[in-house]
Amino acid sequence: MKQQYFPYAFFEGKVVKTEDAKISIMTNALQYGTGVFAGIRGYYNPKGFINVFRIEDHFERFLQSLQILGVTTPYTKEKLVKTTIELLKKNKPKTDMYIRPFTYAGSINLSPNLQRDNSFDVAIYMLPLGEYLPVDKGISAMVSSWRRISDNAIPSRAKISGSYINSALARQQATKLGFDEAILLTEDGHVAEGSAENLFIVRNETLITADSSDDVLEGITRRTILKFAKDLGIPTEVRRIDRSELYIAEEAFFSGTGVQIAWISQIDSRVVGDGKRGKITQKISQLFFSTVRGNERKYKTWCTQITI
Repeated sequence: MKQQYFPYAFFEGKVVKTEDAKISIMTNALQYGTGVFAGIRGYYNPKGFINVFRIEDHFERFLQSLQILGVTTPYTKEKLVKTTIELLKKNKPKTDMYIRPFTYAGSINLSPNLQRDNSFDVAIYMLPLGEYLPVDKGISAMVSSWRRISDNAIPSRAKISGSYINSALARQQATKLGFDEAILLTEDGHVAEGSAENLFIVRNETLITADSSDDVLEGITRRTILKFAKDLGIPTEVRRIDRSELYIAEEAFFSGTGVQIAWISQIDSRVVGDGKRGKITQKISQLFFSTVRGNERKYKTWCTQITI
């Protein structure tokens, strides 16, 4: 099925038609994965506006990813936010949507370098997006034989485009074997995350997720959920997770900007809990979806409301 997208994109310093935002096949980022991206959700309200969720936090991590690579862009966080809002108003979406900022090595140098002359260009495009994975029914996951790349190889806390071949291989394996998603382990065998999502489990009514030192993306939705849990009085642990804990978890779910909150009913063909969405997952999910649509006064500052 052909991917739909909104008509305008930001490319090479100006707004252009999305189909005209093209790069050369010789571009360094295309050849070597020398790029950084972000994913930001916008939630449509029929009253004529979009709630963009935690846009400043996304661009802060976007720039931190560049810092990890040791490169820079002339765009500040404030300029990136302003440009995105202007582009959103130009596109006038009438549906839930996804914003993809991308900064990449735009030179045609024939080497995988991050040298000073390999300037990083910025592009932003937008597309309609509903569910990335089902959120209203349990999904199946498997522990992949592919391991999560380590921080000393390709840092997972940076959203580096080239690193997602690791995710693609794991998800390819899972879907070929009939599962919805993959779970990756670290090189030393501890649970990291999904192919492109953070992972939470519940044991003894405690919400547990892997530590950021276990080669996971420092997810913004992950951070949101930990704040929700604290406010709801749900005990939490951020620690190493053994593979076998997945099999005795009472609840499990993936989280992320794309996936939102998707509960897991089976892992490695073992039923999670009673095979139904658990009460902790349900509480957090309800609060999350209410928040991103701007209905929770307590978390109102996380939503940037854009009139379209």
